[in-house]
Amino acid sequence: ARSFSLPLQRPGDCGDARYFDISRLACGPCGAHQRQSAGGDSCVCQTGYRMVSSNGGSSVICEKCPENKSGVTQDGWNCITCPKGLTSEGKCKCLHNEILVERSIDGILLNEALCILCNGSEQSFSASDASGNRCVRCEQTFINASKSCDCSSPNILTGGLCFSASDNLPPKGVATVRFGQLGITLTSAWFLKNLQSSASACWLYSNLTACQALGNMCVMNMNSLSSSSTDACGLFQYIYVNTARLGIVHSIAFWRHNLPWLYYGDQPGLASQVLEANHFPTIFSFKGTDKDVKLQFIAASFDAAGNFLKWQNLEGGILQLCPDTQTKLNAAYAFGTTYEQSCKISVSKILLDFPNPIFYDLFLEYNGDNGQQNLWAVPVLNLNLQYSEMFVNQGSNMNSWLLTRRFFLVDALSGKENDLGKLPRVIRIASKITISIRLVSHTQRGMIYPPLITVAYTDVLVQNPETQSVMVSFSVNYEMNQSEAQIQTDIALGVLGGLAVLWSLLKTAGWKRRTGSSIIDLQTVFKFLLFYAGDLANVFFLITVGTGIYWLVFFKAQQFVSVLLPLPSQEEEFVTYIACAFSLKTLQFLQLLVSQLTIDIFFIDWERPKGKVLKAVEGEGVIKSAAAPVSIWRTYFIANEWNEIQTVRKINPLFQVLAVLFFLEVVGFSNLALMDSSSSLSRSSESYIAPWSRILRFGVSAALWLAIAFLQIIFFSVFYERFVEDKISQFVDLCCMSNISVFLLSHSCFGYYIHGRSVHGHADTNMEEMNMNLKREAENLCSQRGLLPNTDGQAFQISISRKMRLHYDRIHESLTRKRGPARLLDSSANTFEQSTRAYNTMNKFLSSFIDHVHKEMDYIVKDKLLLERILDMEFMEPIEKSIFYNDEGDSFSDVLYYGNETTLLIFDILFFSIVDLASQSFVLAAILTYLQQEIFRFIRNTLGQKNLASKTLVDERFLI
Repeated sequence: ARSFSLPLQRPGDCGDARYFDISRLACGPCGAHQRQSAGGDSCVCQTGYRMVSSNGGSSVICEKCPENKSGVTQDGWNCITCPKGLTSEGKCKCLHNEILVERSIDGILLNEALCILCNGSEQSFSASDASGNRCVRCEQTFINASKSCDCSSPNILTGGLCFSASDNLPPKGVATVRFGQLGITLTSAWFLKNLQSSASACWLYSNLTACQALGNMCVMNMNSLSSSSTDACGLFQYIYVNTARLGIVHSIAFWRHNLPWLYYGDQPGLASQVLEANHFPTIFSFKGTDKDVKLQFIAASFDAAGNFLKWQNLEGGILQLCPDTQTKLNAAYAFGTTYEQSCKISVSKILLDFPNPIFYDLFLEYNGDNGQQNLWAVPVLNLNLQYSEMFVNQGSNMNSWLLTRRFFLVDALSGKENDLGKLPRVIRIASKITISIRLVSHTQRGMIYPPLITVAYTDVLVQNPETQSVMVSFSVNYEMNQSEAQIQTDIALGVLGGLAVLWSLLKTAGWKRRTGSSIIDLQTVFKFLLFYAGDLANVFFLITVGTGIYWLVFFKAQQFVSVLLPLPSQEEEFVTYIACAFSLKTLQFLQLLVSQLTIDIFFIDWERPKGKVLKAVEGEGVIKSAAAPVSIWRTYFIANEWNEIQTVRKINPLFQVLAVLFFLEVVGFSNLALMDSSSSLSRSSESYIAPWSRILRFGVSAALWLAIAFLQIIFFSVFYERFVEDKISQFVDLCCMSNISVFLLSHSCFGYYIHGRSVHGHADTNMEEMNMNLKREAENLCSQRGLLPNTDGQAFQISISRKMRLHYDRIHESLTRKRGPARLLDSSANTFEQSTRAYNTMNKFLSSFIDHVHKEMDYIVKDKLLLERILDMEFMEPIEKSIFYNDEGDSFSDVLYYGNETTLLIFDILFFSIVDLASQSFVLAAILTYLQQEIFRFIRNTLGQKNLASKTLVDERFLI
């Protein structure tokens, strides 16, 4: 495994006797009689010494000046007599308003400096500078090549440098730049002026600045690699290959002495070694006294000409092109905080802010074992290079990546074709920069792999800078290998999905027995699919809730970093699971709604006439005695009570929604869903707000829904229903006091029976007698309410025989036949008599059935087996006799909302989550969830009321 580590050294650390080597990014020793220059990146002669030769850096030869010429010229190359004294640097000084003249006007070096205008001769190798106001020594390459300041033929003048024709120069460079996105290749004025000279100076003299400038031109050309090309990268590779004798820097094989480090190499599989072979030697933690939550990125910056500018800390928005506050810009490097920034910037502003490109070599700073500050090189993945023609068939496999080192933000220089002062024809912008931090697999101590910075450039053809704009983005992502979590999720889904199939088969078998059918037909398959949809929805719900809470707890509560959140692209499968759960749960909910709206129900009135009354017979004119009529109001009263409890739930839906919204938005639990390491419930308005994690949003909201619902169920079941009001139990008591039983059939041969036969014989009585009956019952002066003697069991699950069902259907047909469309307007007495007769017939049949009158349709009462209760099915088939199963839990609520709270609660959670994931708004999700609850409650009440009126023959006008 290779190590890409080096010590951090700055120019200020080198001291007077050393200089900062911009090629090695480290201090190097100066030669004899030399000291560090003012800029710190080269050596100069000490006071009293002149330079004999200099090729930059430490390549300087100094010679002591004689006693009679103790001063040194301003350029440091000659000794001179200084009649007016020396400066602290050993150079001549003049009085105020005097101009120091060390050479004559024609360039001849004076023996004694004069404070007059310069004058020299060609013998001094001087020439006027660009401003023309002073004489200076001409460029050294001119002297080397022609022993003068002229670069006449056959010498070669390029980029302001003069090279001898006899020198072994590198190949002729191609000064073109390829802008692949626009399909444009243009000749760059900057390349035309500096490419050949930089390559030649780097090759012949190992000039550090020239080598850096050549490397920068290669970077501006997108690090293009082609063995047949002599563009900037081709020339760089030529020099790199042929200077192996110079050795490497910091034991890094890809960093050649005197050259910038541009590439990691193109060996297959090298990228994975660079990114995964070694972990970064720092432990990161979110909590505790030794927490380390800052990534100390530092960059060595260079200008286009190859000059080292400075070390720059990335804090402060060096790489962020979008403007923002200092606090929010610095938040990009807080460990564990996913950072995203994007904006649209005008081309005119880009040209104004970045007239010349700045190049960066990025490192990550850390402290070594001995306290030494070290740097870890951060590799760069240039997407424009990866997707070029050379790599188009390589794919996105890490092993095919070609990692680089140097990058820039804006290049408005290489796209200039003519005058370097004019607007460029094309500019290249780093439109997308992503720093990826990957967690070491199975780490428990917060170790990471070396970061990777991914850069994508956009080529812009400059036409109207004021109206043109570019979308740019900067992000910092944290990721870990999710393959193990995915495997575990797939295993859980497979196991639970298999169990759901078995459970659905058992439900289907139970449903077949309850319908009295033994044939497997298309309806059976359809019913199985509905059961499986509901059970599979529960499986998806369990997996997603478990996953969401897992990430919420383990990511937010960890001290040493061991898990990182999935990236947004890795959340797609999780969102798909939620969508599947919601879709399947919706099918189950609609099936539940339809089944509850089509139940068969009848109220058995046990009240018997009290005495007789005289009644006139129509058409005969005579008066006869008849049984006193039984009041129907008790039946209407029970029907209304049943109608009211149809949508009663075990929780308060409005309170549930408001409580969840209160904790999310007011208390601040929603802040736990941010992709940062903080577990605080509050955030400062001035601080950076990380993007939302969809997994965490679902985990937080689902956990709150479940917790608040659980507390509500505990409150209602333990306190409210016991001490205030229990509508389900009160309904059973009310049936008994009204002397009315309820006969329910949720399936063809299965249903529920509530025994409401009064132990007092009559319920249609006055207040005094009613109170006396209640008192007698409280003092145990009468029999118990149960169906069987000396028992209290009033609620039963019933499994009726096929014969019983057929008889019930025959009577029910006569009950409903009159309600056909042709008879809607028939209000004759015959219709009412038919209705009354059918009602009385059903009431008489069911009451006689309960009283064991019909021996061929008798029933038995027994307890369900434990396994039958667990599986919610019946093992015995009611062939000859129906079976009444004792029910201690009021299971008749299964045909009401009350008995299906789990399904309703999961449906509400999934509906809330789907809306929230789509809109990223808890408030909108809460509003729409409450609206859907009210809409479905209205539908259930309205259609349930119509079904109640249809099945019981209670006039709908009396249902309020």
